[in-house]
Amino acid sequence: MKVVFFGTPQFAAEVLDFLLKNGIEVSAIVTKPDRPKGRSGTPLPTPVKLVAQANNPPIQVYQPEQASDPGFADVLKVYEADLFVVVAYGEIIKQHLLDMPKLGCINLHASLLPKYRGAAPMQRCIFEGETESGVTIMHMVKKMDAGDMIKTVKVPIGSEMTFGELEKALCEAGSRALLEVIRDFPRNVVHRIPQDNSKATFAPKIELEDCEIDWRKSALQVHNLVRGVNPYPGAWCLVKVRGKTLRMKVNWTQWMAGRKGEPGEILNYGPSGLVIACGQDAVRLLEVQLEGKKAMSAGELMRGIPQHEFSLEVKKDAPQ
Repeated sequence: MKVVFFGTPQFAAEVLDFLLKNGIEVSAIVTKPDRPKGRSGTPLPTPVKLVAQANNPPIQVYQPEQASDPGFADVLKVYEADLFVVVAYGEIIKQHLLDMPKLGCINLHASLLPKYRGAAPMQRCIFEGETESGVTIMHMVKKMDAGDMIKTVKVPIGSEMTFGELEKALCEAGSRALLEVIRDFPRNVVHRIPQDNSKATFAPKIELEDCEIDWRKSALQVHNLVRGVNPYPGAWCLVKVRGKTLRMKVNWTQWMAGRKGEPGEILNYGPSGLVIACGQDAVRLLEVQLEGKKAMSAGELMRGIPQHEFSLEVKKDAPQ
């Protein structure tokens, strides 16, 4: 069976690597163009491209700005693909490409559809305090993440689980599920389970402003935000250190029920920990990173900065 794989980030690269190691023959790979990263501005290959190049023999890689551009269709037609497999490619595939492979196009999505359609399902479900997530393999349609489902696998979310930990668990579950589905296509035993669109929720891309901590929200919401964007892009807040306003990333927190104070008030600053009051309850900061510095424990922060020289900035408008 001829497979063309579409994908870009590390999540997709790990899925691709799993498929290749388990005997799936991938004829070609479509990934996003190399982008400049770091201070040097040197374009770096996408994680999916690196997997393709490391394969023996290397797999042909294409990097169009937009895969759905009409001119690129002629490139893909040459492969006479049976199946397009799409994992976190970074573009909504248009109908003329969806119609191209003989058996169709399938997508691995990191949520239990129809909940959390969109670009950031893992982060958003942690924000919402979900105790369960999973993966869905689906037939692709032009509408985002709305196609008929083929297979779902559930994965529990612990109260301290971070986005990075959930991503790893879903990648492993999704890789196994996708392999099973691909192997089912030649046997003509692939299912079609329509989604209940009335239950759909959406998970838009995470922007930098989404990661700002609002101390007026509940401690549980703050804790869920911190773990939902750990390890990247990271939750942050503004602090004043020796009269200078700096951005501080907050990497790890502990929810402390029953502690009270004004939002943003420092309840403890010392041996018993760095405890910040929220709109309801409080959080203990465990690991932080001041602008221009390396990550450090809250204890290291407090040993280096006296309490009278450290404060948090709190928004004055109505909380969102």
